[in-house]
Amino acid sequence: MAEAEKGNKSTVLPRKTFVIDTNVLIHRPDAILSFKDSDIVIPLWVLEELDKLKTYSDERGRNARHAIRFIDKRAKGSNLSHGTKIENGSMMRIELDYDRSLADDFNTERADNKIILTAMKLDRSEKTEVFFVSKDINARVKARALGIKAVDYEKQKTSFTKLYKGYQEGSITSQEAEELAIKEFIPFSGVMLNNQFLMGELKDTSESFVARYNSQRQGLQRVDPYEDGVFGIVPLNAQQIMSLDVLLDDEISLVTLIGQAGTGKTLLALVAGLKKVFESKTYTRLLVTRPIMPLGKDLGFLPGDKEAKLTHWMKPIYDNLELIVSQHPHAEFKTVEHLLKGSKVEIEAITYIRGRSLPKQYIIIDEAQNLSPHEIKTIVSRAGKGSKIVLTGDPYQIDTPYLDSDSNGLTYLVEILKGQSLYGHVTLEKTERSPLAELAAELL
Repeated sequence: MAEAEKGNKSTVLPRKTFVIDTNVLIHRPDAILSFKDSDIVIPLWVLEELDKLKTYSDERGRNARHAIRFIDKRAKGSNLSHGTKIENGSMMRIELDYDRSLADDFNTERADNKIILTAMKLDRSEKTEVFFVSKDINARVKARALGIKAVDYEKQKTSFTKLYKGYQEGSITSQEAEELAIKEFIPFSGVMLNNQFLMGELKDTSESFVARYNSQRQGLQRVDPYEDGVFGIVPLNAQQIMSLDVLLDDEISLVTLIGQAGTGKTLLALVAGLKKVFESKTYTRLLVTRPIMPLGKDLGFLPGDKEAKLTHWMKPIYDNLELIVSQHPHAEFKTVEHLLKGSKVEIEAITYIRGRSLPKQYIIIDEAQNLSPHEIKTIVSRAGKGSKIVLTGDPYQIDTPYLDSDSNGLTYLVEILKGQSLYGHVTLEKTERSPLAELAAELL
């Protein structure tokens, strides 16, 4: 009997207290549900910060409003200073005071410091283990300096260094390669994910090959080398060939391309989109968008109307379009200006596509590493019937506070969707822009 009781006690985990920072709720408004069977504490100053942010028209404002509604719905008219039980078994409460012993050392006019001192107060008074949860690295460092256990919000986070690349190395024989070229499909017994590529050298020669695995048919399907190019752009390495393969496959509705600057991800996405809109006519329009994130210090408001402002923010897109037009003039457009005056290509800030229905469109979201998992979900869910979404980005170049290479929406999407029949991914590793660009990408 005693042994049974001891065994039961060992399965009961000690209850923990989590103090939630504002940025966690901005990152994910329902983050509280991630902490099961625990005490969830929201400092009063978190609500004040949410109140200030709720008037913003961007994603922060929307998430702030969502978080406030989330808390209000679960309050159920109860006294939140004493706590209310929520659906995941946790108790949620608002803490109205903070540790004032360090008020002279900390600038308590800042809400951030009051939130940290709230965690300190609870750490000294609570009988349970207290954790301060924040996406702000500096806030976590300050909390740890005070002896508080501080952690990042790990939900929707994956290791970028171990991220699925979309391909693996292997080999087949020359005979199998010849059969694949003729039949466009051969059986394959290796362990692979759906739409994952196999690349390497043939077993009996040094000739290279690329094929894509089809899990439904349990075999490899042929990949076009695109030797004649697409809209004048010829792939320069195996990863670029793989990228075009999934970008031009109408059976794949969602594609992610990850790579450093100069690997060609945006250029390949654009040429594939133009081909599908102007030549194949699979889609009615090419929509290109990106988050509005400045490089370096913000220059403030830009002059002109929306189109004039977008010209500045979207200059990398225009540069790629100019290269494509120069390489492959088309009957329907001779210049980039001519191309954009028509109805088949639209360049838009990502802010303005929220709420729109986007059917039969080829949608490219550039610099997607600057989006949170919640933003990615919101945008991808806008895809209408018959649309295709392509997300490109470099998780090592993130300009958004509280996101990193492991927690951004692009990295999260790759890990969650790998192996799905409607999804394709390629990590591009070789910079093709110039030897200088490649050197900078590797060493700087």
